Amino acid sequence: MTERDLWVFGYASLIWDPGFPVAERRVARLKDFARSFCMLSVHHRGTEEEPGLVLALDAHPGAACEGVAMRAEPGSEAETMGYLRERELISSAYLEQTVQVRLEDGREVAAVTYVVDRAHRQYCQLSLEEQAGRIAHAVGGRGPNDTYLFNTAQHLDELGIADEELSWLARRVRKIKAGPQ
Repeated sequence: MTERDLWVFGYASLIWDPGFPVAERRVARLKDFARSFCMLSVHHRGTEEEPGLVLALDAHPGAACEGVAMRAEPGSEAETMGYLRERELISSAYLEQTVQVRLEDGREVAAVTYVVDRAHRQYCQLSLEEQAGRIAHAVGGRGPNDTYLFNTAQHLDELGIADEELSWLARRVRKIKAGPQ
């Protein structure tokens, strides 16, 4: 590992679809942020007319978000950053930040991640029930919003990362999609 290593902290779809060559993956923890469906998605998981929701890191002093830190394959750093910026900064609702994360093996590394801009028009705070209703029906350029939720919840479970809100949302969206019983 060198000082020039590029680490990326993923907390949602980057965990299961990084889109760049990964040399090393570690469960990692980021302090003072929470994973939250607090961003309206008008491109990837919804439309301008019917926005979906995507997860974002939202500043919450005292909170912690567990996710995955990925070290880009050496030599791919510039290409990786270009790809991430094209993917994550599509509507400027995210702010690119370099943060300190603690890896599961105890190391601390600086990692690039994407934090929601609370001043952006896509920032929102909805109840869990409102989130479930929107996620159950929205579809965008990268597919159904519920697929994004289910993939993220499944991969967090496989990594042993507990996220009670995501688990509740996955159960609730499945129930909504199943219709009246």
